[in-house]
Amino acid sequence: MFEILQFAHSWLRWIVLILGIYVVIKSFMGWKGNKVYEKTDNALSGAFMGTLHLQLLIGLALYFVYSPIVQGAFNDFGAAMKDGAIRYWAMEHIFVMIIAIVIAQIGRIKSKKAVTDALKFKKAAIFYLIALILMLSRIPFGEAERLFRGL
Repeated sequence: MFEILQFAHSWLRWIVLILGIYVVIKSFMGWKGNKVYEKTDNALSGAFMGTLHLQLLIGLALYFVYSPIVQGAFNDFGAAMKDGAIRYWAMEHIFVMIIAIVIAQIGRIKSKKAVTDALKFKKAAIFYLIALILMLSRIPFGEAERLFRGL
């Protein structure tokens, strides 16, 4: 089960990133171009949040149930915090990703409640960009084997 969830988590990341980049660009263009906030904009925002939430659920299952790295870290947390690689997976990755998802969700809520189209785009652009930057900061791009994981 660990390998299946890890594979799904690894590949879903690319959908999240592509949707996130697209929604941020479209939001900035809508905001700066005084465009009308349409159903497709709302649907794209919803798709971005939906994939983020799915990614979070898979990540939480990996973190709390299936990850041997995290389970080992829980056995000796003091030693785990002294090892940068273990600390990354046991604390840094999940902590920053959860913060990013919370920020994106706040942006989605604020965007939906905004009274003008420009404000809808502005809130989405700002909050989603911050969330995307945080996510990009905690993706292990330096580990080539993790980028395109196979089963």
